[in-house]
Amino acid sequence: MGHETLIEAIKADHQEMYDYYDEYIRAEGDIDAQGKWGRLLTWEVARHAAGEEIVVYPLIEKHLGEEGVRMANEDREQHQAVKELLYRLESLTPAKQEYHDTLKDVINHLKPHNDSEEINDLPALEKVIGKEASRKAAAEFSRTKKLAPTRPHPSAPNKPPYETLAGFLALPMDKVKDLFASFPTEEMKEDMAKHENNTINTT
Repeated sequence: MGHETLIEAIKADHQEMYDYYDEYIRAEGDIDAQGKWGRLLTWEVARHAAGEEIVVYPLIEKHLGEEGVRMANEDREQHQAVKELLYRLESLTPAKQEYHDTLKDVINHLKPHNDSEEINDLPALEKVIGKEASRKAAAEFSRTKKLAPTRPHPSAPNKPPYETLAGFLALPMDKVKDLFASFPTEEMKEDMAKHENNTINTT
């Protein structure tokens, strides 16, 4: 994992989001399980977005000129829409139809955004900075995710240096909240791995 490029790290995160949503859909009828997968998806998206805004987008702006600035601003706007959906989601429960509709909206917003990053933004960046710098950026991205907020903060500024301070200031309360929020068990994660293996074997 430590030797992966930035594109590989971002793609892995994107796939993880889709896997969590698939498990949420698969758990239909089990409100408790759906709540756990929904919370885990929220947790992953919030950390991923913070990591990109702190590490990736400044690199795109720095190395890709005016086009990089345009790309990064567009990505931040798309993140903002997702953060607001996730924030709304936290006031709902899986027992409500609005919860399902909102989570579906999250994925529908994420997919074109993620695809654009994988097809346009990241390849253009890696072409300029090279593989070694890409690996270093991936390591920094992973480190930042470990410290980033685990819940969406749509009111927090999303450009350096304020996003770093705002995000880290939010961290302690997020961690406290997470102590009271349940996530999928290890057994549920093992079942997810089995589902992924079955998908690979049948393709």
